[in-house]
Amino acid sequence: MADDKLRIADREFSSRLLVGSGKYPSYPQMVQAWEKSGAEIVTVAVRRVNLSDRNKESLLDYVDTKKYFILPNTAGCYTADEAIRAARLGREAGLSNWVKLEVIGDERTLFPDNMGLLQATETLVDEGFVVLPYTNDDLVMARRLIDAGAAAVMPLGAPIGSGMGIQNVANIRILREMIREVPLIIDAGVGTASDATLAMELGADGILMNTGIAQAQDPVAMAEAMNYATRAGRLAFLAGRIPKKLYATASSPLEGVVR
Repeated sequence: MADDKLRIADREFSSRLLVGSGKYPSYPQMVQAWEKSGAEIVTVAVRRVNLSDRNKESLLDYVDTKKYFILPNTAGCYTADEAIRAARLGREAGLSNWVKLEVIGDERTLFPDNMGLLQATETLVDEGFVVLPYTNDDLVMARRLIDAGAAAVMPLGAPIGSGMGIQNVANIRILREMIREVPLIIDAGVGTASDATLAMELGADGILMNTGIAQAQDPVAMAEAMNYATRAGRLAFLAGRIPKKLYATASSPLEGVVR
């Protein structure tokens, strides 16, 4: 496992768990949760960070850039143009030329606007961004995003913040089987440790989660649970599970047993 790295674009990460920075009861508790999660990548919503007046308290004051790689995201953007502007703002403010790209198409479900997402991906890739788009679990759209230059594809497991876990196991399996060019990172819907384990057992290269940790009754303990769950699921995937069978198979061999 020590050599099992998550490779995105030109970077390598030891942890396959990515964490968000919203909805925590306090910044100090957020930092404690990050530490327990073992994560190395932290997403920061560009539109929710005060980039103009750094004299005021900011989320960025709590991000130790020696420990964590900041991944700006375009949360809250409903058009390609809005998302492109947010990504540019994050880069100009010195956050990163990486972006977790969100273009939301529906306010209630927060499902992505795939056409706007593809448009924004093409534009930002042309401008030198490393783009990680949040999309639905659609193989065709995933391929189009990869063709546009996406450095990873990030399909939802369930609606953002819903905590329902992986709702379409078949689609995630299809995505895993058909996509090998870039990492497949489950984004949204993970509610508890078993959801994270399932995502990794299905072959996901990583998981990004925020609400499942931040709004747990004990975010720090949940972050630690998600750390273990992600690692356990990855190890189980690499180990290879036994095939499922309809009938029993004796645990002890019966050959040579006197009846």
